[in-house]
Amino acid sequence: MDSLSGSIERVTFYNPENGYSVLRLRPERLLRHPGIGSDGTAVIVGNLLELSPGEQVQLKGNWVNHSKHGLQFQVETCEQTLPATTAGICRYLGSGLIKGIGPSLAERIVQKFGAQTMEIIEQSPERLQEVPDIGPKRSARIARAWQEQRQVKAIMIFLHDHGISTTLSVKIYKTYGEDALQVVKTDPYRLARDIRGIGFKTADKIAQALGLPADHPSRVEAGIIYALNELTDDGNVFAPRALLIEQAAQLLGVTNADESLLSAAIERLAQDDRVRQELIPFTLDAAASARRVAETPAAYSQPAVYLTPLYYSEANVAERLRKLARFEAGRAAARQPAFFKAAQFLGVLPVALSPEQQTAVETALQSPLSVLTGGPGTGKTTCLKALIAALEAAGKTYALASPTGRAAKRLAEATGRPASTIHRLLGPSPTEGFKFNGENQLPIQFLVVDEASMLDIVLTNHLLKALKPGTHLLLVGDVDQLPSVGAGDVLRDVIDSGVAPVTRLSVIFRQAADSHIITNAHRINRGEMPKFTGAADFFLFPADTPEEAATWVQDVVCNRIPQKFGLRPEQIQVLAPMYRGPVGVTALNQRLQEALNPGSPLKSEKTLFGVTFRPGDKVMQTQNNYDKDVYNGDIGLVLALDLMEHHLMVDFDGRQINYDWTECDQLTLAYAITVHKSQGSEFPVVVLPIVTSHYLMLQRNLLYTAITRAKKLCVLVGSQKAIWIAVNNNKVAQRYTALDWRLRAEPKL
Repeated sequence: MDSLSGSIERVTFYNPENGYSVLRLRPERLLRHPGIGSDGTAVIVGNLLELSPGEQVQLKGNWVNHSKHGLQFQVETCEQTLPATTAGICRYLGSGLIKGIGPSLAERIVQKFGAQTMEIIEQSPERLQEVPDIGPKRSARIARAWQEQRQVKAIMIFLHDHGISTTLSVKIYKTYGEDALQVVKTDPYRLARDIRGIGFKTADKIAQALGLPADHPSRVEAGIIYALNELTDDGNVFAPRALLIEQAAQLLGVTNADESLLSAAIERLAQDDRVRQELIPFTLDAAASARRVAETPAAYSQPAVYLTPLYYSEANVAERLRKLARFEAGRAAARQPAFFKAAQFLGVLPVALSPEQQTAVETALQSPLSVLTGGPGTGKTTCLKALIAALEAAGKTYALASPTGRAAKRLAEATGRPASTIHRLLGPSPTEGFKFNGENQLPIQFLVVDEASMLDIVLTNHLLKALKPGTHLLLVGDVDQLPSVGAGDVLRDVIDSGVAPVTRLSVIFRQAADSHIITNAHRINRGEMPKFTGAADFFLFPADTPEEAATWVQDVVCNRIPQKFGLRPEQIQVLAPMYRGPVGVTALNQRLQEALNPGSPLKSEKTLFGVTFRPGDKVMQTQNNYDKDVYNGDIGLVLALDLMEHHLMVDFDGRQINYDWTECDQLTLAYAITVHKSQGSEFPVVVLPIVTSHYLMLQRNLLYTAITRAKKLCVLVGSQKAIWIAVNNNKVAQRYTALDWRLRAEPKL
């Protein structure tokens, strides 16, 4: 094999999944070789540790001639070394690799210590105080960062051979400290339990490499928990035992003859209270759920397996909803038909209430638990304004809340009253859960939850625990939209159970009827094709292939809509049914980022967890973070990258949130997002690619949800055939939930 040594000049590409890298390397000595370009660098390719510009490496491999890119050095082995020259040391320290040292400080340190710089940092870091502007605290911080980086490198060398990226290696080190290697070697499945971003498959790969038997109890248990988590990630609250065993067996490579291993593991998990089992009436047909066959005789009950927290959440939600529905004392207001005339006379409402709307408000005032549902333009907001006026006239305390920040903002704008996310209403505490809970309940008499179709079972449980007996709860939402991202289908289950009175608004008001967005949404919901002729706010750009659709999406977002309607690209939200494919979320984000916010020598950037971040990027939070008070689905704008301190700053509607680089797996680009992630939000413009290659996701409620996110303009890019498939597919993907069955069941004594 050939050898090549030098410093990394540029990282062209890095895949965190397998470490495949394309790099530019500047050889440490001048070489005369056809693979060395006119700029003095060579192209390096191979599966490597994540490397940063400035790092010194010794490589072994072979020169290969790529048909398109010419001579490249294909790496077989890579050894990281410390630079020997002062120029190399300065570049290495100034690359941002060591937290706290940037280019200018690196230059001053090297000017002071020269070739001894690395030795000084390693053995006598207190001497860094001899450099101007470095005091005791800063020298100590640099020393800690240096030692951490050295220890992480040692861990990375081991983990890289097992397919774990540098960024995840850093998280492993930060989780376990000096015990990291010991944990990885003795109990690799612990990584999947403790660290977000490391799943069963990664942990299993390590375990298999370490020689752990395929039938080891910890492997089988971890596989069952992983399979159960996969099912709950799809929205299911429980898994039929037979389905769980089937999926776990496929994952673990267990044959039918060995399925007793899985049954025994489930029993052990139940004994450790990591799962709960219960007999629940349902069918194993994936197209049906517990709600569809809840009256099935007990003889046909199937064993259901819950993750323990979801079991308690569902059981508690059912108990608390029943108590709310049965509570008769302390109603928010008595029936007052005269209120509506008085409200109109006082100018509280801009228009008279329709009979449907009047019924909705009266029901909410009389019933401790009630539901208001209806499509766009049917007057749900008018009902809320009337309800608020009645509550304020009666001197009642109330709160308005929604599951997401954007939905709460819309609710506040629509009603003219303060509204918050459910999380902020409950007062999250990183160490103590929620401030308002079963012991310290909310001091209100009435709660309105808007966009209730987004409620998952866990959040609903936290919310209901915080409500005092006698508090009225009104759930407002469009039950025809997609269900929650999290496990459960709370709004639909409450409606199907019959535990609460439900008012369905169906009349589209004249102002809303002028919008083709609204009228087409209702057409789709009735199973009819949308109309594009004569529409000023609803368009279709024909595209027969995914590649053609992707090109149209970029042109529409970057050029056509801004030019024709005077709207900025940041006012446009691309929604896609899937993550994969040329018109999936991942590919569209890369395409739109390069078109709207391309890289530049004048612009800082950093690739973390496979995503390249630059100032000006539109990003989305992908998990709840109570420390930062940001939640799954919040959309923000990258303000700045601090390459020296390893921080990234994001603006979420005026709130500036700081992320350490190790936390950036919580962020993803948001030029394009999934339709599911758009729930509760409203955007001035929605662009939706819809092609037949999305056939697995082409459902009526998905198309309906996407269109109803648009406020001013909706543009579909795709084919009439794909639209027709979606409109005619009204098979709602049923989830395995038992909330409606529990609500109908007699409470246990």
